[in-house]
Amino acid sequence: MPLHQPGGSGRTKAGRSLPKSVVSLTLFLLSFISFTNQPGYAIPAFARKYGLPCSACHIGWPILNNFGLAFKDNGYQLGNDKDSPIYQNPAYFPITFRVTPQWHLENQTKVLIDQTGAEQSVTTHGFDLSGLDIWTAGTLYKNISFQVLPSMGEGDTFHFESAWVRFDNLLNSPWLNVKVGKFELDNLLSEKRFLTLSNVGGAWFNYHFLPQGDSNGFGGIGDNQLGVELAGHNQNSYSRYSIALLSSVDGNPGLTTTNAGAAAGSTARTYDVFANVNQGFAVKGLGVQRIGAYGYFGQSPTFYLTSNGAPVEAKGNRSFSRVGAYGWWFIKDLDVETFYMHGQDNVYLGNNIPANNPGGLPPGAVGPTWNGGFVEAHYTVNPQFIFTGRYELVHMSRQANPTLAQTPNLGNVDSWTIGYRWYPIMLSRAGLAVHNEYSQAKMGNTSSLTGTDQINRSVMIGFDFDY
Repeated sequence: MPLHQPGGSGRTKAGRSLPKSVVSLTLFLLSFISFTNQPGYAIPAFARKYGLPCSACHIGWPILNNFGLAFKDNGYQLGNDKDSPIYQNPAYFPITFRVTPQWHLENQTKVLIDQTGAEQSVTTHGFDLSGLDIWTAGTLYKNISFQVLPSMGEGDTFHFESAWVRFDNLLNSPWLNVKVGKFELDNLLSEKRFLTLSNVGGAWFNYHFLPQGDSNGFGGIGDNQLGVELAGHNQNSYSRYSIALLSSVDGNPGLTTTNAGAAAGSTARTYDVFANVNQGFAVKGLGVQRIGAYGYFGQSPTFYLTSNGAPVEAKGNRSFSRVGAYGWWFIKDLDVETFYMHGQDNVYLGNNIPANNPGGLPPGAVGPTWNGGFVEAHYTVNPQFIFTGRYELVHMSRQANPTLAQTPNLGNVDSWTIGYRWYPIMLSRAGLAVHNEYSQAKMGNTSSLTGTDQINRSVMIGFDFDY
């Protein structure tokens, strides 16, 4: 899984072995200074505009609290004279740059080495950069909001991680808001606003999981998608819903899709649907608790028509779905996220067979199914110091064919992550988070030679800053 960074892009680099004492000393020093305390304020873009402290909108940047969620739901508007650009100070420009200089270590067990023909553990480490986000958002006019986020990995070209316009409070109702463009799906548990950034821990496996041998081109519900969204909420955003109609291209521009089992560049012809509902309720002395349910229903091609060898049209579309429920529980300074997913892919996708070749399906072929979930907790020592921990699993309940089923636990994922973030600087013009994290994931029976479990590990020491 690629290194997950603020804009979803980034790369790792190898380095030579460093003495363990250097790593230990670095971790100790960073842990020691983390108990220094300074006043904290909000993320720069909107702090400069409204002058709010960070605790008004965030549990810990970038996780939103209920006020921040309501502010986002209302199209980045507070309902005062600062909402419209017409009344803003000309010196204000709503833009934020975010990047994460870091040192990180990556280890993978049971890698097949060409020179020896045997499996061995491989470790790389060194200094690195995340992708760069240039984030701007706000209002074009009353009840017309926008977001644009160009993003790039070091040395790569820019792409649009998100770019949308939203028409808010249609018919003077918060229940009618329409968004068009490329946007994050309305996931209350947001992969774009969570606290882990390492190579292994920087994405939820459940959001992107595919079974072994599956050709589904869908990247996951954590990916930003292209389409139109109808969303609504009550005045305090305790009750919320969203329904999105999306092009089946996994967020790629130009009506093209990528597919694990076929070429890229084909013309899209189908649409996906994502729906989400959630309800919040206040518990005296504890905070606002939330429960919700979601469903993603889509289609992915199984083969392509070509012209001069180049794909020109996707064909043989077959269905897939991701459904589940979640909860977000608060016990004062401790919050716990719980998540469940059931996934299934059509038999042709699961076996990587074109739908115009039914005879190519292996005997006993079926559509693969799986179940997964995670529990993630954050403990806020104070607004500038947060511990985080997560346990996550994805287990196959039905493999795509009897041959795959012969390998127990094939493709299963068991992962855990621990870390902390300390915010020595969080002013209305800039923010800095010291980020330390360890994560590992066991991948069931995926080693190419022995067919046994592989373990991926990440250690990250970084400085996540925005301006």
